[in-house]
Amino acid sequence: MDNIGKVDYYTIGSGELTDVANRTWLTITSLDLSTLTTTYLIMALLLIVAWIVSQNLKEIPGRMQIIAEWIVGGIDQLCKESLGDALGRSFTPFITTLFVFLALCNYSGVFFFDEPTKDINLPLSLALIGFFVALYQAFRFQGVFGYFWALFWEPIPVIMFPLNVIGELSKVISISFRLFGNILGGSVIIAVVSWLVKYFVLPIGLNAFFGVFVGTIQAFVFTMLTLAYISQGIEIEEEAAV
Repeated sequence: MDNIGKVDYYTIGSGELTDVANRTWLTITSLDLSTLTTTYLIMALLLIVAWIVSQNLKEIPGRMQIIAEWIVGGIDQLCKESLGDALGRSFTPFITTLFVFLALCNYSGVFFFDEPTKDINLPLSLALIGFFVALYQAFRFQGVFGYFWALFWEPIPVIMFPLNVIGELSKVISISFRLFGNILGGSVIIAVVSWLVKYFVLPIGLNAFFGVFVGTIQAFVFTMLTLAYISQGIEIEEEAAV
């Protein structure tokens, strides 16, 4: 319980424990180190599994191929419903990778790793990626002038422009802090309950609930919000086409 919130500082290269007052640009925290380690392990796992599945594709699929096809097929359908058949299919790899990566990050707590998603840097980085992808699509379909004109003119000309800009930027804060808060809150609850029972009884149910159930839901919510933000940028173009 005493270790909750405790952060150690290390110097890159020497690996020596550094006093916080003497930190430099080469200093990283124990939280940074844990996040980077777990993140790269998950990325390596994803690459290995993707390579294995792609090298053993069969007409009568095995268990791993069935799971992969089920995930990709479900997300592909959601992408096509949100963005149309052609554009949706082009976004399926991005949205699928985002969902699977976030789900594995959230599941890592079940296997006694520190979830990378309880470090605000990861959710915020992914939210920024989604924001700029959505912004690029809005520029592509509406044009740069059309995008800013909509912010300037709707729903009330001039007056709503500052609020519209804040609304666009707040998407990054909203989506990242929702994921960060839920995962961090779950890990704190597990730590508190474990301390209360003196670690004699492992709170398996809590680990399964927050790690698997809540982890899956939060990964799905984050992914679908990213997809929704992207679809908002092409909504005017689709309506015009109709």
